[in-house]
Amino acid sequence: MRRFAALYGALDASSGTNARVEALVAFFAASEPADAAWALHVLLGKQGKRLITGRRLREICLEGSPLPEWLFDDCYAHVGDSAETIALLWRQVAPADSDGAPGIAGQPNWAAAPLQRWMEELLPAAAALKGAEQAEAVRRLWQGLEPAELLVANKLLTGGLRVGVGQGLVLRALARLSGLEEALLQHRLMGGFRPSAEGYRALLAPAGEQETVPSRPYPFFLASPLELEATDDPAAAPLPGPTSAWLVEWKFDGIRGQLIRRAGQSFLWSRGEELINAAFPELIAAAAALPNGTVLDGEILVWPADAAQPAPFAQLQRRLGRKAPGKKLLADCPAAFVAYDLLEQGGQDRRPAPLSQRRAALEALIPQLAEATPTPGAGLLRLSPRLALEGWEQLEPLRQQATAASAEGLMLKALASPYLAGRKRGHWWKHKRDPYTLDAVLLYAQAGSGRRANLFTDYTFGLWDRAPAAGDDSTGEPAATSPPQLVSFAKAYSGLDDAEITALDRWIRSHTTERFGPVRAVQPLQVFELAFEGLQRSSRHRSGIAVRFPRIARWRRDKPAAEADTLASALALLAE
Repeated sequence: MRRFAALYGALDASSGTNARVEALVAFFAASEPADAAWALHVLLGKQGKRLITGRRLREICLEGSPLPEWLFDDCYAHVGDSAETIALLWRQVAPADSDGAPGIAGQPNWAAAPLQRWMEELLPAAAALKGAEQAEAVRRLWQGLEPAELLVANKLLTGGLRVGVGQGLVLRALARLSGLEEALLQHRLMGGFRPSAEGYRALLAPAGEQETVPSRPYPFFLASPLELEATDDPAAAPLPGPTSAWLVEWKFDGIRGQLIRRAGQSFLWSRGEELINAAFPELIAAAAALPNGTVLDGEILVWPADAAQPAPFAQLQRRLGRKAPGKKLLADCPAAFVAYDLLEQGGQDRRPAPLSQRRAALEALIPQLAEATPTPGAGLLRLSPRLALEGWEQLEPLRQQATAASAEGLMLKALASPYLAGRKRGHWWKHKRDPYTLDAVLLYAQAGSGRRANLFTDYTFGLWDRAPAAGDDSTGEPAATSPPQLVSFAKAYSGLDDAEITALDRWIRSHTTERFGPVRAVQPLQVFELAFEGLQRSSRHRSGIAVRFPRIARWRRDKPAAEADTLASALALLAE
């Protein structure tokens, strides 16, 4: 545990890529395989199971120290995280043992215990207890830990450890250590990594020594946003070469997936590396029509057989997370898999081949299924349609048709491109339609986490329940007797630069009206333009509307709060 806590501190303190990679390489090189496996599991963000809540840790800390509750709450308001607050306070407030060290006399110091033991034995055992026994067990684990070690232990208990390094850096370190290609390591990690000494050794085994795992998907290839420069020439080429060098498709609004048929079995994986066979049994049945050794990349959508276009994403959401969807749900929200790439054919990896060849093979495969298979299931596998683009001047008009096609925008893929892993610029581009926007008023703020734990970076915004104007309205109805109210509409935490975050943090601290634990209510004066991808009805939200992917587009310092948008404006967008 001590070495992993030191690694966490080194990664958190360094902003340089090379320094982080060096720290990772040094850690993995010096670690036992079981410890390295668990560290990898945590670094990849797979440890997210919460064993004990932050509120419970707060209770355990207060019960075991003379610290008054009000003082803990005040410290928490500045730090914004229970695990970190305890890490900073415990050694100062915990009762001392016979040697003068904070903790419980006669109890071992677990800091030197292997990370594997912490993850497999110590943390689960403490979490399984109740009441006073659990509190005593947790405080025994805290015995003798330095603040940095205590922070990591608490974060592992609450499932909230975020290291701030992406999978790419971890893979780069492992590639340097093992001499293997990053792409091979990423492929081996797909479909789930078992944190064990055996799993770690298999991950770093020499190339060619691994047995094929039928269920294992390939790493997904991701598109980059297409950002067009302002020009008066609609025929100006935003991408190299003529339009004939590019495949243009709709960017449908579903979830990305890979449909696998190997060894007589079918598997459906989401881009989040979640096996979702149970949620989409009709697609698993349809996959039985695929030849063995076939892997398709595509989009999972709700698309009724007699419909010309897919249903909105809200319909698909009803299917997500359902382990056993009922007959009514299957009938109301029928799923389809829209294939747009062929990654494996006849057991052979087709990813190095150019997209033009992969697409030709896919175009031959999908129609054959419908012709050769009498079962209705084969019709659930659809081919992503090619879109005609004869000149670049047609690009923008085509993008404007995305909404009518129930799509988010366009995909542009170089026909010469291989299927790579991750986001590699230059081959695949996504040209999304313009987002929807509304002007909303800042109502509440909460401190962020990690490097921004001391800044207010999580914001809640509201819309007026009706326009704040006096007198009769245009319909001749009498004016409302009660003043207009701001109703919570959306939360957002991205879109501002560092200077704006700092300025807004100062404003929030000087304009706070109430405190609710870590949350501050502020004077409703600041207006922000929010961008989002869509809206849907929701009984869980006070506004009656759920917002998809909200983010801050700009700070409207030029606009008074009275001119912010209303719920009627949001409902009008929803009606579209």
